[in-house]
Amino acid sequence: MKKQKRRENKRAEAAAASPRAPWWYWAAGLAALFIVFEVYGPALRGPFVLDDQYLFYADPGTVSFTFFDALHTLRPLLMASFWMNYAMSGPVTYSYHAVNVLLHFGVSVLAMFIAARLLEWAGVEGRKRQALAVFAGALFLLHPLQTESVAYVASRSDVLSVLFYYAAFAVFLYDNSEKMVLARALAIVALFGAAIGTKEHTLTLPLLFLLTDFFWGRSGWRKNIVLYSLLAALCVAGGLLVARMLASASSVGFAMKDLSPLMYFFTECRVIWIYARLFFLPYGQNVDPDIAISQGPMDHGAIFGLGALIALAAAAWICRKRWLLASYGVFVFLLLLAPTSSFLPIRDVMAERRMYLPFIGLTLVVLEVLRRLELKQAIAAGAAILTISTVMTYQRAEVWSSALALWTDTSAKSPKKMRPMFHLAFAQYQEGNCGRAATTFEAASRLDAPDYRLLVDWANALSCAGQKDHAADEYMAAIRLNPWLAEAYVGLSAVYGEQRKLDEAVRALDTAQAIDPGIAQIYVNRGGVFELQGNGVGAAAQYRRALSLDPANRTAREALQRLGR
Repeated sequence: MKKQKRRENKRAEAAAASPRAPWWYWAAGLAALFIVFEVYGPALRGPFVLDDQYLFYADPGTVSFTFFDALHTLRPLLMASFWMNYAMSGPVTYSYHAVNVLLHFGVSVLAMFIAARLLEWAGVEGRKRQALAVFAGALFLLHPLQTESVAYVASRSDVLSVLFYYAAFAVFLYDNSEKMVLARALAIVALFGAAIGTKEHTLTLPLLFLLTDFFWGRSGWRKNIVLYSLLAALCVAGGLLVARMLASASSVGFAMKDLSPLMYFFTECRVIWIYARLFFLPYGQNVDPDIAISQGPMDHGAIFGLGALIALAAAAWICRKRWLLASYGVFVFLLLLAPTSSFLPIRDVMAERRMYLPFIGLTLVVLEVLRRLELKQAIAAGAAILTISTVMTYQRAEVWSSALALWTDTSAKSPKKMRPMFHLAFAQYQEGNCGRAATTFEAASRLDAPDYRLLVDWANALSCAGQKDHAADEYMAAIRLNPWLAEAYVGLSAVYGEQRKLDEAVRALDTAQAIDPGIAQIYVNRGGVFELQGNGVGAAAQYRRALSLDPANRTAREALQRLGR
């Protein structure tokens, strides 16, 4: 009898420790999955942009990157997920976006369960707790501030890492035992390791556990000593991973001379308030915002941002008993945002996707307000918020539907920043509007000193628009900037060929081949020169060599057909 009683107690304890959902949660979940795919529909076939273009999945010629190669990167789980997408659809973007949306849906479900537990601890019971938990998950799912994290393929690092992070936090929250057992602790550690292996900002998880233990008056170290011991070891390994990443990074870390830790900190004292405003009033979203750097506390009002943050933290502490959820939410928001908004300099001082992890903190602030309303009032207010959010998210997803739409929007909002103007010009060039692209490239070159990439792309647009002499000038400018890259020589050879300057074209091609003999376009262009010289046999040999390097090269294939070879 005693053994049976103990088994019954264990089953009851296990049932109490696991999040149970009424049947209508499942119906709501299926409806939410349908809705989120509809809302993100315009972006599902959107292009690869920004960092996407430098990763293997954006290259249609990728054949050598294997699953085991993915596992040997700094973010193995992330790269493995991209490899699986590539195995399914190559560089076709739909599957990448669809996976991002599915992962985002999963994170939203976890956000719902996290909110349900915290609402329970705050004393909210019954139908109100269920309704507010569903609202929290739906807000996470449909808020327009999430669009960059979901619609930008490379930002899967945020979505996937937060999926593991929130899963570990949910397992932690739903532990009702007097002392955490080893199996639960190992599950949390495994999820934490997966989060770190996806993106390094998740190292804050142990601090979130400590904050939660302290804030909600739980047993803390006495209960979770096994977990904290394991997490301490993993944090050391994670810290070494971050140090390794920073040692090889050029856009993040303490080696940037023009962006010191103090300059970054004072800038972030302003940026954090922009993030908060975007949560509560999500207008003016921008994939590449133009944020002035605060050189010191008095520059651009940084001291006021810092003072307001101190005041907010003090108010949250003073009101922690009366406004329990909101106070806790403020500290969660600041803690989870700290890795990207404190002292570690990052070249891009603001990015909307950095709000994906700390989003839950501000959601708790909203729940604090709604829980003080009558149930019908809370439901009506929540429905209104979700309706507005859904419409705005759909509108923002439309911006992500094409590179031209995205960079037209971004350059209009950051008119003094070169990068969005450059990307707009390149999008115009890809659309075949070469003359307009050349004009936009020229405008971009006036905003900042043009680099090699801009000069080559500008020259390509000029050549396409028929401005051969100007194109040659820009190719030469690119060569003077970096004579050890082949692309400008290849473009210059095409211009010389069209101008019948065949000796100059051959010299440019010889230089390009000496730098990088693996570029198929070198042999396409040389084949064209040989054709102009009447050497059909030599031209065919060059075209065949181009096809050996790039079997999909349409120009070489059509040239061989034209030559009857």
